[in-house]
Amino acid sequence: MDWLYSLFMGEGIAHTVLVLSLVITVGIMLGKIKICGISFGITWILFVGIAAGHFGMTVDHNTLHFIKEFGLILFVFSIGLQVGPGFFSSFKEGGIKLVGCAAAIVALGALTTYVIHLVTGTPMPTMVGVMSGAVTNTPGLGAAQQAYADASGINDPSIALGYAVAYPLGVVGIIMTLIIIRFITRVDFAEENKALEAISSERTNADKLSVVFTNGALEGQNIAHLRELINRSFVISRIMHEDGTIVIADGDSVLKIGDRLRVICSADDSEAVVAFFGQQIEMNMEDWGQGQTPQSQLVSRRIIITKPSINGKRLSDLHLRTKYGINITRINRAGIDLIPYQGMELQMGDRVMVVGNEHAIEQVANVLGNSLKKLRQPQLLTIFFGIALGVLLGSIPLMSIPQPVKLGLAGGPLIVAILVGRFGPHFHLVTYTTMSANLMLREVGLAMFLAGVGIGAGDGFVDAIVNGGYRWVGYGVIITMVPILVVGLFARLKLKMNYYTLMGLIAGSTTDPPALGYANATAGNDMPAVGYATVYPVVMFLRVLTAQLLILMVL
Repeated sequence: MDWLYSLFMGEGIAHTVLVLSLVITVGIMLGKIKICGISFGITWILFVGIAAGHFGMTVDHNTLHFIKEFGLILFVFSIGLQVGPGFFSSFKEGGIKLVGCAAAIVALGALTTYVIHLVTGTPMPTMVGVMSGAVTNTPGLGAAQQAYADASGINDPSIALGYAVAYPLGVVGIIMTLIIIRFITRVDFAEENKALEAISSERTNADKLSVVFTNGALEGQNIAHLRELINRSFVISRIMHEDGTIVIADGDSVLKIGDRLRVICSADDSEAVVAFFGQQIEMNMEDWGQGQTPQSQLVSRRIIITKPSINGKRLSDLHLRTKYGINITRINRAGIDLIPYQGMELQMGDRVMVVGNEHAIEQVANVLGNSLKKLRQPQLLTIFFGIALGVLLGSIPLMSIPQPVKLGLAGGPLIVAILVGRFGPHFHLVTYTTMSANLMLREVGLAMFLAGVGIGAGDGFVDAIVNGGYRWVGYGVIITMVPILVVGLFARLKLKMNYYTLMGLIAGSTTDPPALGYANATAGNDMPAVGYATVYPVVMFLRVLTAQLLILMVL
């Protein structure tokens, strides 16, 4: 039975793979357990890894280091690739307020960490680990470990230990803070729901209107000219003449008094567009789909862009309206309906709403792809090319204070992934990945990273707790609750932020999925998820950089 003992407690590739797999398996199984509706999820892998390391199931140091760092790269890159398309748009409109509050939470958390470091004398690397656990931010943990190793040439296990000790109460503390804010500000859910209705109407991205053309001053003008006159973003997909015939509209279509128009425009422009053309009327899609001639037998269909050759091309380059006589009324990207314009760059995965006759739509579908099978094919070129660029970027010394500051293996791939996700199609780089593929990549990377960190930190875990590590729990609670309470109360009382949005903001500021789950269950709507998604990309970026800067400040 010596072979069995050496397999579990010895060395070699088989031992490494077995230990790693067992740690991840047990961690995932424990992650399914909920206590009072709260679960630590995949973070259990870290705790199982610590237990394995404590009882002697260790792995070669160099191998463990590779597993940990490569897992971290996969994790942050997949996050960046997912949030990239919406990263810069999060700064627009009301997102500025949300992002500002989230940045304030991050800054106050870093300040609180530094103050505790000065008051208690706890080493900064340990405090950064405690901070990362207190706000349940794993990329911050990875960034801190990598920054310390790069600057000092050695690893500090106390970073992971601080994270592991502070994490459980971090999860609970975030949810408790949400409850405290709710009672302090006396939240009335009936009032919040009324405010929600107003917010929801403002967030509508595309209005579909039926308008009768009555503006005599504009009679005889074509649509292209009218679009220049009003200078608003809109699309006229169909025109119903007074005799009942329905035709597809294009820029050359001439409008006559009494024509009925099917107009798609943004919610902000709808009132002005209706006033410009005439008056709004009630017509359903059945009314628009029936005509008196074969040409007017129109249908509308969503077509998915799946051909790589279309990726990054402008809508005007395809000449779809001229060649096939169809009209594109809106483009759905990442769940948001966009009003198309001729200069819009198309991306893999875009869902294009096309209006025209059946035969023409089939031809357009062939041009754009419309093949879910092709869409599911993994884009490995984008992933590994982006990782290579990210590692290069992360290795560039930016400044010296006194050690060279680098973005590292967490920050570099994250930034490149965000940029690739946003601008990749402009260079005809296919950046689309299915949600399942992205999630698989992310979870595999996170599991590898947590297992590696846990196994490496397990050897000294008990000793660290006995020798004063229990104090770290209290430090973590302070770091968790103080910034959230200060900014949360300010946002609620001074900025009059909707409580549902505020819950999403706080969950996103701490990158805490359990808190988001609690918020969604409490709200019963998607407003917390909207707030979470708005701040998450920026916060993830700030957490990674903040962890690195705190480490480098004291070295």
